Amino acid sequence: MIKRSLLLSLLLVTGGLHAQDQAPDLAKAKQTAETLCVGCHGADGNSPIPVNPKLAGQHADYLFKQLKNFKGWNGKAAERENPIMGGMVAALEEADMKALAIHFSSQTLQPDSAKNPELAKLGQNIWRAGIPAKGVPACAGCHGPAGAGLPAQFPRLAGQYADYTEAQLKAFRDGVRKNDPAQMMQTIALKMTDPEMKAVADYAAGLR
Repeated sequence: MIKRSLLLSLLLVTGGLHAQDQAPDLAKAKQTAETLCVGCHGADGNSPIPVNPKLAGQHADYLFKQLKNFKGWNGKAAERENPIMGGMVAALEEADMKALAIHFSSQTLQPDSAKNPELAKLGQNIWRAGIPAKGVPACAGCHGPAGAGLPAQFPRLAGQYADYTEAQLKAFRDGVRKNDPAQMMQTIALKMTDPEMKAVADYAAGLR
């Protein structure tokens, strides 16, 4: 009976400590956002610079994956190479990244908008139907009809800066970015022209 009670007590303590370890420190995350991230992404994740992504309202799972990919772990090189972001995440541990991802995902997105009606029309066609002649699938298949995306794997693109989305498509095509699931985006981007990428990016910016 004593052994059983002792075991139960140990399990309860261990479980409590584990739960405590898992609780995100959102106060610390907010402070990090207001000091480390604010210059490029804004404290609330609404970047003031079109070449930097808006993080507000993005899926927490996706943001966490990207933060982890920017940092090299256990002697291995970063999956997503970026000198600036590599430096920013160097001192962050997994718990910090999880909390930071939750912080930005809970912020309200101030969306961008489509700028060119003709481009947006072409982008709409590609988004909804892809480019069958090239084997390019519809963007909506993974990112959703309204650009809401799917946690972890596929980001929300609705309201994202067109400049940033276009730059990422080109990075996938040129082999600069390689952290996509099963190389899906690398394969797709290789089949797209610059005007097609620009059109999709412009259309996505106007999605809600």
